[in-house]
Amino acid sequence: MHIAIIEPLGVSEQLVRDLMGSLEGHTYDYYTERSVDQEVLAARAQGADVLVVANAPVSAQVLSAVPNLKMLSVAFTGLDHIDLAYCDVHGIKVVNCSGYSTNAVAEEVFGLAISVYRHLVECDARTRAGADKSGLAFRELHGKTLGVVGNGAIARRVMEIARAFGMRLLCWARTPRELDGVTYVSLDELCAQADVLTLHVPAVAETHHLIDARRIALMKPTAILINTARGPVVDNDALAEALETGALAGAGLDVFDAEPPLDPSLRILHAPHTVLAPHIGFATQEALDARAHLAIEHVREFVEA
Repeated sequence: MHIAIIEPLGVSEQLVRDLMGSLEGHTYDYYTERSVDQEVLAARAQGADVLVVANAPVSAQVLSAVPNLKMLSVAFTGLDHIDLAYCDVHGIKVVNCSGYSTNAVAEEVFGLAISVYRHLVECDARTRAGADKSGLAFRELHGKTLGVVGNGAIARRVMEIARAFGMRLLCWARTPRELDGVTYVSLDELCAQADVLTLHVPAVAETHHLIDARRIALMKPTAILINTARGPVVDNDALAEALETGALAGAGLDVFDAEPPLDPSLRILHAPHTVLAPHIGFATQEALDARAHLAIEHVREFVEA
């Protein structure tokens, strides 16, 4: 079979060569420049039986240009950038890489929370400018209530880390599971009680604007929101409004309604008391190496079946 890796995987080319070289009897192309242009991706995919992609959007335009396509190995956890309906109709197997970034994303949650609580971005700028901390108020995580939306692998790892900070744990999930030291409450109650609200659910129809203006209004004015899940889980205009009016104390965001680079006019980019990152929660070198191994292992399992 011919395998086309149509975007870079964030690891060394040598690692990709080593992984692909172990697939004896099969050929491959590897493209090291990222593109989201659907015509470019369609051209790269020509003649492939298997595609490997990370988070570049793969639409019906790309998929229909590959008539022999049998399998799509997605080097990512979420699948909202893949036209799954097309794949289903045309019998294309789709496999994602769940679990590769559990530690990476969970650690970023606390990096964002501490950065918001301790004003680290502003402190950095002040220190470099020869200023001090005058006028800034700092808080700590110890003793605070962490509200966790979801209870998948990343959410559970976040709760494990939170225990080390001495946080009280509340959770809402569509399918509760018994977890030591975790109290389940309704989503509205979670929003009302949390000092730090952290989101860990996929972007599906049921979670679109799950945290909307009404639920943001339930939150304490001293609370902060952390989103390392998917941007559309939050109504980001409503979040910006709450931050601008002081109805919410802060937010740490790694995800937005679109993938960065973002339109500079987006309201959330100008909201106060925010720490923003360009979707880097998954992108530690350790996680990317694990992801590459897993994505190619999925290809191996398919071509050798």
